[in-house]
Order: sequence, then C-alpha cells, then structure tokens
Amino acid sequence: MRVVILESGIAVSERAADLICQCVQSCDSPVLGLATGGTPLATYAELIRRYESGKVSFSKCTTFNLDEYVGLPEGHAESYRVFMQENLFAKADFEMESCHLPDGNETDLAATCAAYEERISRSGGIDLQLLGIGSDGHIAFNEPGSSLASRTRPKALTEQTRLDNARFFNSPEEVPRLAITMGIGSILDARKILLLATGENKAAAVREMAEGPLSASCPASALQLHANATVLLDPAAASQLKRSEYYKHVEKIQQELEQNSFR
Repeated sequence: MRVVILESGIAVSERAADLICQCVQSCDSPVLGLATGGTPLATYAELIRRYESGKVSFSKCTTFNLDEYVGLPEGHAESYRVFMQENLFAKADFEMESCHLPDGNETDLAATCAAYEERISRSGGIDLQLLGIGSDGHIAFNEPGSSLASRTRPKALTEQTRLDNARFFNSPEEVPRLAITMGIGSILDARKILLLATGENKAAAVREMAEGPLSASCPASALQLHANATVLLDPAAASQLKRSEYYKHVEKIQQELEQNSFR
C-alpha cells in the first residue's frame, strides 16, 4: 500500500485526477471503477476542468460504479445514477451506454448482482478503481464484518452509514436500509486501486486500514492485500497514523525513482 500524505484536500483531488488521467490515456479502452459520496466530488470537478481544457477525453471509457441504493424511485435526486450524471457524466464526453451502475429496482437482486459481475468481466476487468472510506472503515457498502472475499451483492446498511449519508436526504428516515454493492473481492480484482480520504473524521478509519490488522472489522484493511493500491490523504485524515514520517520518506524516494533522479 502506497500511502501519500499531501498538503491539502485540493492536492488530493489534483493528484487523484493525475492518476486517473494517466490510466485513461495509457489504455486503449480504459475501464474505470467509480465512487460516489462527498470525497470524490473535488476529483470529479478537476477531471471536468481537464476535459473542458482539452487535456483528456473520456469517450473511450467504460465505467462501473461501486454501488446503488435499493428501492429509490428512478430519477430520485439521491440515487447514485443521478449523482454521477450531475457530477461527472453529463459534464464530460462519457458515452452513457458505457456507464454502468447496479440496478436497485430489479425484483431479482441476486440475478442483478451476478449480471453486474459478468458485465465487468466481459469488459476485461477494472483498470483503476476509485474508493472512499467510511468513518467505520467500510469501502463501497461493505460494512464491518463483510467477507474479504465477497462479490457484488445486496447489503444491509449499518445505522452509522445511514447517519453519515443522512446529510444528502431530507431526513435520516429517508436513507435506504439496503444497497447493492461490489464486494471486497470484486474491488480487489481491479488492476489498480486509488483510495482518497480527507478530513479528521476519517483519521481513525485510515489508521486501522493502513496500520491495523487485516480484519473484516475494518473492510478497507483488505487493501493491504493488493499489489497496486495508492492511498491519498490530507493532513487531517493522516493525523492518527503512527508511521506518517516514514510514509513521507518513502514517497520522496518513490518520486525520485519515477523521475529517474534517485541518487
């Protein structure tokens, strides 16, 4: 796990956009795994700026979102399909038929989840998966206790997750209790993983993810198993890490290696 501590949330979004654009521009048919919530918004805004300035095109991208609520009416303002449309897809040159989210309104959820996995496989797998992290260490909607080998499936949401997401709804009671989510095993299949965390409220989860034991109690700790996972943090999100100075030292050397300037 490459832990990168940057000077601000803005720097996190800019570095994330750098890595996503590198993936898009280095692949003939890039497949991106995308996330929702507050954390990736600044990164999506930066990607849109780069598209508008002619620095990148997303026309050849296929995308798969991590999750979707179950039971929200089609077009609901807080559905993740609407979120992605408003915050990214409609503001760049994505081909909408290549942008996929789980369907939370199908009656046979098990079949829907199996079909989503199959669609990812037919696309050649995900080149880069973008993630946030919940305050309890969840990734996507894989709540604490989720199997580290889990695949796309319906998942009951904890009260903490519903409380965290209540700010997007008119009241906490409106937050759905069930979602479809990619599993931890599905996420680990991605060739590259990019996790973003900003703010002090994520600091404890970041500490457990990076420095705690590999455990289903902190689903994000599964990223310790991945050969190409990068974690981008602002100072607040990194504030509880015990080895922060070491991470900064390692990153300095890594940057020198990548720039062929290591001595």
